[in-house]
Parts: sequence; C-alpha cells; structure tokens
Amino acid sequence: MKRFKTIDILRGLSMVHMIVGHMTEWYLTQEGMWFFDIYRAIGDPFGSGAFLFLSGVSAILSYRNRTKKAKISKSYSKKTLRNEYFLRAFFILIISLLYNTFVALIFHDLSIIWNWFILLTISISLIMIWPLFKTSKVFRICFGIILWFLNQILITFLLGYVGQNNLFGVLYYVLYNNLELDPILSFFTFFVIGTVIGDVLYDLYSDDNKMVNREVFKRNFLIPSLISGVILIVFGIIFQFPNFLHHRTFSWFFYSLGIELIMFAFILGIEEIGMLNTQKSYRFLSYFSYYSFTVYLLHNLLYFLFLDSLYPFNIWIYMSATILIIGFALRSIYNKFGSNFSIKAQIGRLSLGIATLIDNRKNFN
Repeated sequence: MKRFKTIDILRGLSMVHMIVGHMTEWYLTQEGMWFFDIYRAIGDPFGSGAFLFLSGVSAILSYRNRTKKAKISKSYSKKTLRNEYFLRAFFILIISLLYNTFVALIFHDLSIIWNWFILLTISISLIMIWPLFKTSKVFRICFGIILWFLNQILITFLLGYVGQNNLFGVLYYVLYNNLELDPILSFFTFFVIGTVIGDVLYDLYSDDNKMVNREVFKRNFLIPSLISGVILIVFGIIFQFPNFLHHRTFSWFFYSLGIELIMFAFILGIEEIGMLNTQKSYRFLSYFSYYSFTVYLLHNLLYFLFLDSLYPFNIWIYMSATILIIGFALRSIYNKFGSNFSIKAQIGRLSLGIATLIDNRKNFN
C-alpha cells in the first residue's frame, strides 16, 4: 500500500507548530505574552489535536495492513499482531510516565506524574481504540461526537471537586489533569475520527495493483471530508461565539477538527492529482515527522535557552533559526543513521521482536 506523504507533511507541520508554540510561551517576557495568545488562537488547530488525528490515521492503516499480513503469512499471526500492538502502546505509556516524572521532579510537583501530556494521551488512545477497530466507520463517527458532548457534561460536574480528597476529586485528577494539556476524554475523538479517515483511505488504496479513479476519490473521500470540515467549522464558530478561538473550549474542538479535515483532504487531493511534488517540496517537514517522538522529547532542552527574555519583534529570529538548525540536523541524522535514531522505530522493532518471541514460545510448547 502506498505511503501517504500528506501524513508526513501535516505531522511535520504539527511538530514545527509545537516547537514554535513552546518557544513562544517559554521565551516571551510577561509583557509580550499577548503575542503567544494570538499565535495559539490561530495555530492551535495544527497542534496536539492534529497530531492525534494523524496518529489515528496511521494506527488504523498499520492495523489493517498487519491484519492482511497475518492472513497470508505463516510467521506473523493475529496473536502476534495483538501482542505487538499492545506492547507498543505499553512502551509509549512507560516512556510517557518517565517523562512526566522527570518534569514533576524539575518543577517539584508530584501531581505532574499523571499530567495529560500528549505521550500519555497517545498511549491511552492506542489502548482504548483497539475494540473500536472492528466497528463501522459510522459507529466511530457517532461515538466520537457523542463523547465530546458527554465529556462536556462530565467535566462541568467534576470541576466542582478539583483538589478534593474524595472519589470525584480523584476522578477529576485521573481524567483531566491538567485541562491546559490533552485530557483523554477531550482528545480521544480526534484519534477516533482519524481512524475513520484512515479506513476510507485503506478502502481506496489497499489494492496495490489497482489505480484509484479520481472520481471515486472525490466522491468517497475528498467531497465528504471537505463538507464535514465546513460543517464542523461553522458549528464551532457559531456555538458560543467567539469561544472557538479560546484554547480547549467545547466549540474549539469542533472548529479544530474541521480545520484538520479540510487541510488533510486539500493536501491529499493535491498529492493525488500530482500537482505537488511532495517528495521534494516537503522533505524538510518529513524529517520532523519521521523523528517526531525523538523531537518531542529532545526539544525540551530548549526550555532554558532564552527563558522569559525575548519580545514579539525579535523572537521570530531565534525561532526561525532554531527550526532551520533542527531541520538540517535531522536531515544529517537521517542520512547517516536512518531509523536507528528514531525512538518510534526502536519501539516498533522491540515490540515486534518480543511479540514474535512470545508467539514462538507458545507454538513450541
């Protein structure tokens, strides 16, 4: 099955947005934080929601391809697939908790150990989505949208118990610590809808020997995605206007998902009709995508570089230089080390190796 350059483009863009957003928040003086607020209001749809959406697309494509492999391979079974999948989620969960613990120790706040940074959200999303892989696309769409409404009701109720040592206080801590990040019930829908889009693409492109008709592509993917995106954006803007510009509000979720659907459909449409040479034009972003896990962990080293010392008129110089340096460094690393520098690739290899070992031992016994 073909590799979609659109996924690499948008995932790379999401990583660049994350780095720029964090640098803006870290480096601006208190007087210049208005600039960060503007940047976040405009660029936030390309942040963690987009990354989870793309992770959902990738997860379902990987699952479908491995399921197909398990049917025809003697050395790779459905049990191996299942074990590999959950081992990968488990390793990401362990790394996320280690990362959270490190941050908690740096800031002397043990409550951060269970903070919903995106690594924790991704690992739990991978676990939660497993039973939904066998459900229909319509069911997953309805599930995701209903989840947002139920989440809004639940969070409104639990906000009254923040910091309390009772059942509801603990429940709030587990589900929503902290709201400025990516709580699972708020962001799981992005992942779920991503699996729907991935399934549509799999249905279109799973046969490598068959060319995808452009009219079928438009009818089955492009037009529905664009229409759905517009509906979500309009709803997000109209509902409780202008809350769609405010970070992590109910209307922001719909608005952001709409932006992501339109951007994904638009760029994939350009890729499909051959108007854009994605392999050359967007290679720079693909390095951020390929090493996304590694970049996420290592970019925190930038935290103390210009902490609270820059202004809106000069911060762009430092941010642009940093992005270029990181990009060229990743290109050099890719050319020299390839996947050996990718934490994501190493997790995949380790998961497959252990899953295969488990399967072989069971067969031997």
